[in-house]
Amino acid sequence: MRDRAQRVPRAADGGGAVGASSVAARTLDEPGLAAWGMEFAHSLTLPVAVGLSGELGAGKTTLVRAIAAGLGVRQTVTSPTFALVHRYDGAGCTVYHVDGYRLRRPGEAADLGFDDMAREKDAAILVEWPERFGAGLPPLTHHIVLSYVEDPTLRRLEMV
Repeated sequence: MRDRAQRVPRAADGGGAVGASSVAARTLDEPGLAAWGMEFAHSLTLPVAVGLSGELGAGKTTLVRAIAAGLGVRQTVTSPTFALVHRYDGAGCTVYHVDGYRLRRPGEAADLGFDDMAREKDAAILVEWPERFGAGLPPLTHHIVLSYVEDPTLRRLEMV
């Protein structure tokens, strides 16, 4: 188990920390979004609960894949739209990818195990559509909003 204050190990190529205080908003293409996600993962101190909001197709799952890779996940990260939760083993951490897109009401998420996930000192809980979970969602340590811009190949990323 990782100590609560221990940072996630960096990949061999390193990179600068990317956190809420260093990024208010920026516009990125898909490779830039993936690179940002890797850097963001390297800056995290576990445990974390990261919310990812945005319209359908805005890049939430792309960003989750990059964050998971930055946390050492070697498995293929897929959208848990129908299963609601996928669990992955990272480098000394557990990554939970949660997707609330299909929820019609917050009560449908009551049995997802958020309490158990949040108690893990080495957990990274990555939640797409966090606004659909209501009060059952653990407090977010980070909230990222992705949105479309005029150029269809770019997305606006904002930490809120």
